[in-house]
Amino acid sequence: MTKTIGALIADDERLAREKLRLLLSNEPGIHILAECADVGDTLTQVLERKPDLLFLDVQMPGGDGFEVLKQIPAEALPVVVFTTAYDQYAIRAFEANALDYLLKPFDEERFHRTLERVRKELAKARDFDLRDRLLEFLANSRGKPKAERRLVIKTGGRVVFLEVDEIDWLEAAANYVQINVGKTFYLIRESITGLMGKLDPAQFVRIHRSIIVNLRMIKELQPCNSGEYIVVLKNGKELSCSRSYRGELQQLIESM
Repeated sequence: MTKTIGALIADDERLAREKLRLLLSNEPGIHILAECADVGDTLTQVLERKPDLLFLDVQMPGGDGFEVLKQIPAEALPVVVFTTAYDQYAIRAFEANALDYLLKPFDEERFHRTLERVRKELAKARDFDLRDRLLEFLANSRGKPKAERRLVIKTGGRVVFLEVDEIDWLEAAANYVQINVGKTFYLIRESITGLMGKLDPAQFVRIHRSIIVNLRMIKELQPCNSGEYIVVLKNGKELSCSRSYRGELQQLIESM
């Protein structure tokens, strides 16, 4: 479905505005947002209504069309078509990145060609916007790898596929990490930081530089005089939560 083009007409001559309104009524997919007769109102309407297309006269009360363009932020600047009876401003108009320059009086055929250029320019801009949003999405997706739901562990000649939901806690042990599951534990050659990066941060939290705990396995927190916590798991295991990791633990528990 083609998106409707929101247009704004800025011209101090009533007859000129009426002509543009009549010509636009013959063009499909155009919606006139507002009509303005001076510089101040034009600037206000552009900033408030955010048109896709601006028909802009050069000479208007309060200044000129170029003054309007100077005050519009780049991200809010619509496609601009100058409409004027003076040809001496043409070079300046294109230097201001106007798409077209309609010299009065112009006929319907000339106006239609301008609208075709406008449609192509807006379609191109939307394609670029879609591309940029897609690239941003892909970049964010690559930057945030999907959390593992199973860990593959080689132990005693066997390969164990361990569901992460079964893990009680993990603890660094030299060049290994000990994964504790009930009364069983597994050793894998991995750093505690590297393993933390594979786990869901909404479910696993680091409570010590060498300990990661599964939030779903926590039974209670017992405060200590030193400002630390004792983390008591459902299986009765007690783990120390150091002061430097306490804030992150509290934040995650409150969000559950």
